[in-house]
Amino acid sequence: MKSEKDRHRKPLERSDNVVPDYDHLFDETESKSGKKKKNFLGKILRINRVPLITSTLLFLIQTSPQWLTPLFIANIINAVTRAVTQGVTDGVWSTIILNASLMFVLILQNVPSTILRWKITSKMSRRMSAGIKSAVVRKLQSLSITYHKNMQTGKIQAKFLKDTEAVDSLFHNVIHGLIPSIFTVIVALAISIYTNPLVSLFFLVIVPANVLLTWAFRKKLRKTYRDYRVKTEEMSAKMTTMLNMMTVTKSHGLENVEIATLNRSITSLAGSGRQVDKVTANFGAWTWVIPAIFSAACVVFCSIMAYYGIIGIGDIVLYQSMFTQISGAISSLVNLVPAFGSGLEALSSVGEVMNAKEIEVNIGKAHVENIEGNVQFKNVSYHYPDSEQFVVKDLNLDVKKGECIAVVGASGSGKSTIMNLIIGFMMPTSGEITIDGKSIKEFNLSEYRHHISVVPQNSILFAGSIRDNITYGLSHYTEEQLNKVVEMANLQEFIKDLPNGIDSDIGEHGDKLSGGQKQRITIARALIRDPKILILDEATSALDNISEYHVQKAIASSIRGRTTFIVAHRLSTIRDADRIVVMEQGVPVEIGSYSELMDKKGKFYELKALNEMNLKTAEESLG
Repeated sequence: MKSEKDRHRKPLERSDNVVPDYDHLFDETESKSGKKKKNFLGKILRINRVPLITSTLLFLIQTSPQWLTPLFIANIINAVTRAVTQGVTDGVWSTIILNASLMFVLILQNVPSTILRWKITSKMSRRMSAGIKSAVVRKLQSLSITYHKNMQTGKIQAKFLKDTEAVDSLFHNVIHGLIPSIFTVIVALAISIYTNPLVSLFFLVIVPANVLLTWAFRKKLRKTYRDYRVKTEEMSAKMTTMLNMMTVTKSHGLENVEIATLNRSITSLAGSGRQVDKVTANFGAWTWVIPAIFSAACVVFCSIMAYYGIIGIGDIVLYQSMFTQISGAISSLVNLVPAFGSGLEALSSVGEVMNAKEIEVNIGKAHVENIEGNVQFKNVSYHYPDSEQFVVKDLNLDVKKGECIAVVGASGSGKSTIMNLIIGFMMPTSGEITIDGKSIKEFNLSEYRHHISVVPQNSILFAGSIRDNITYGLSHYTEEQLNKVVEMANLQEFIKDLPNGIDSDIGEHGDKLSGGQKQRITIARALIRDPKILILDEATSALDNISEYHVQKAIASSIRGRTTFIVAHRLSTIRDADRIVVMEQGVPVEIGSYSELMDKKGKFYELKALNEMNLKTAEESLG
């Protein structure tokens, strides 16, 4: 089996059906001076140099009529002018026929050359687009849970949807704007220099004029596009939050508050957008005025030269056409500056994700074919990277295969952090966690997680059927396995009343179901994987008493033979746990069985009494 490292080194496939691997192209390199640089644009163009060169050659053939037609027209006009004004008629008709025939052939070839060029560039640009999007998806999957918690979902969506599209536009502008415009200038200048070097010197004046214009606007364009991109991400994040909070918003009558919040963000974005439009409009106006002034000057200049017999009358058409092409190409290059600014800013934004360091590194880690379920905490402590306060401190716990461990404590005591450490979402700041005697740091975490299942506190479902949600990620399962976990999670109680049974659609996030029904689906999803380690992070918190009784009964039978960690809010539900770990401010203050801790009448005893009192109060308030 090839490692991820080997996979990154293999040459890119050229098949239309294969999405190229562009992850490594975002890697930073170091110049001779020691300066860090990314140069993704250069790398991607270098990889596609063959189709780029081919498409450029086809562009020269495709657009040859616009460069050579003015030359043919000038030849015809000059021949006719000599015949009319000087009476020189020799060769007039042959000149007309030859030049007209050449124009006809050049114009006709435009059709096949255009089709072939677009076929090559379309294949290249679509592959690049797919490669970038795929690279971002893979990177997002490799980033740690800590990164995803710190980065708002809306911002990530904006980077994936809006910024990758802007990067696509950047490459489109390179292929169909930058390269053609550069070659247009080169060819037009070459023709002008060949026919009359003096006139071509006049053409060169427009180049520094446009360069100075671009230089004058560059900082303002970059600043406005960056500001607009940041405000777009912020509004996307607020919109995602608004949608996630919709039920809470409506239940508290806070619609106007949310509207006002979003309107402030929309107004700020609109203001930033107006600033972009203002700078772009000013830039665009000057890029039209300067070439127009030089174009008028070119007509006057060529007319004076024709008047004094330095060039022919037909040459006025030739040089004016050449100047128009040069001016148009340079204007196109200058007008690409805002688009390039937007595209490069988007590329920088995508690069922020691709160069994020908070990743789970599985390259070179030990393969995990199977686990027994022995878990040991050796003096484990953990604190978040941006804080020195320990969330878990000095935890020592030796869990044997098949044991059931309950973790209890007040909110913020470190219960969920312990679960995240077992899953591998976080790594101990100090100390060590071992699975079957091997450090979890040595494991390929993706493979390790194939042998564990997690039921989170908040049920996480997606739009689709109950079957889809239970069997998520499974390529093979039997109906017998499915029916078994449906029964274990007490799902048949409500599935039988649905129109399509287990294949009924549950809506986005499972919104067509109650909280208890959703949680039971997540429990079934965990059980169908037949995990060696089962983690229940307050998994029954959303269930009513009757459903909880059935689910607890099912869980009691399902935990046999597998190591189970339970975080429970109702302490009476963990009577049968082999051991209970009582956490307080990140420290394990008591460890023992239910009866041992109750007899001790320590912290667990106090929590149990408080828990029962709160439950009684809640039941009385419900009538």
